[in-house]
Amino acid sequence: MIRINLLNVERERAKKKTAAVFGTTAQKLTVGCSLIMILALLFVGWRYWALGHESTMLDAEIAAAQQETTRLHAVILQVQQFEQRKAQLQQRVVLIEQLRKDQTGPVHILDEISRALPPMLWLTELKQVGDAVVIDGRCTAITGLSDFVGNLEASGYFKRSIEIVSTITEPMATPPGELVRFTIRAQFQTPAQGGKPAATGTPKVGG
Repeated sequence: MIRINLLNVERERAKKKTAAVFGTTAQKLTVGCSLIMILALLFVGWRYWALGHESTMLDAEIAAAQQETTRLHAVILQVQQFEQRKAQLQQRVVLIEQLRKDQTGPVHILDEISRALPPMLWLTELKQVGDAVVIDGRCTAITGLSDFVGNLEASGYFKRSIEIVSTITEPMATPPGELVRFTIRAQFQTPAQGGKPAATGTPKVGG
């Protein structure tokens, strides 16, 4: 009977030892799972914070890029306005230069015509259409008209040959004689276009 009781005691001890071992393993598993869950939560929290921080930085960069785009757009508009202003000023300069040329043209025309007038020839009308000059006048002899045309061609300010549009002879009562009424057409040019410089001196005045 004593032996049997000892076997039962040993069996009880073995059962308790096994239960203790299983209890320890279960506790370890529980602790391990808890640690894993805590680490997982910590990782998720860190990842969430990192993504939020990265999103904030990206938003700031996007805002800065939009501001820079707005600034560059304003600069581009200023450059375009400057180019338009520059083109307008260049057009004005060209127009002013053209006006200056147009102003000096009639001065040269009148100066050269006055220099080319021979004695006993006078003018009644002068019209300019572009570079063409139409001159009406009177002279006492056809040779005076020839001299006038020759002087204009020799000045270098009129292209050769000057066209004699018409000549009409009219009687003159006092003193008795004839007058030649004429119309000529001349093409004005500057000496830089091939003519020679005009002669200097006192302009001739028709008689």
